[in-house]
Amino acid sequence: MPLPRLPRHPEPSATGSVTVRATPEAAYGVIGDPPAMAGLAAEATGARWLDGATRAAVGVRFRGYNRSGALRRWSTDCRITDAEPGRRFAFEVTATPLRIPISRWQYDIEPAPEGCTVTETSWLRAPAWFLPFAVLIPGILDRPGANHEHIGQTLHRLKAHLETAPATGAR
Repeated sequence: MPLPRLPRHPEPSATGSVTVRATPEAAYGVIGDPPAMAGLAAEATGARWLDGATRAAVGVRFRGYNRSGALRRWSTDCRITDAEPGRRFAFEVTATPLRIPISRWQYDIEPAPEGCTVTETSWLRAPAWFLPFAVLIPGILDRPGANHEHIGQTLHRLKAHLETAPATGAR
């Protein structure tokens, strides 16, 4: 069976949005903290700062830990490309230890009458020769479809988390 056509940068492979009853700053406070956000993500199981970093800034790196099913686990290194509190958080993902580009993830936060709207978007950036490995490692043939589903799950969890947070996160 041939691999499906995978949209790659600059075309997004998956996107989704949710409106949250929280300020843009409160949403960014969670989104811009990869160790905290990993607890809400569908595929990520954890994250830790690298190189002595303790918070988000452009150029800062973190390692993400991921899983698919019961047996497939892998880590990636991520470099923050956008860190605008209350507006945008984005990072580029590379496969460790070879530093092969894999993807870009971006969270855009816009004020809304009832709080803010968070849009999560992913782009596939893996070179064509790496695509078989990108399928084999997580065991996911339809990466755009999986990312679309994962974005929906993650945004639903983010909304629930922010809307049940203490009063400092709500409008």
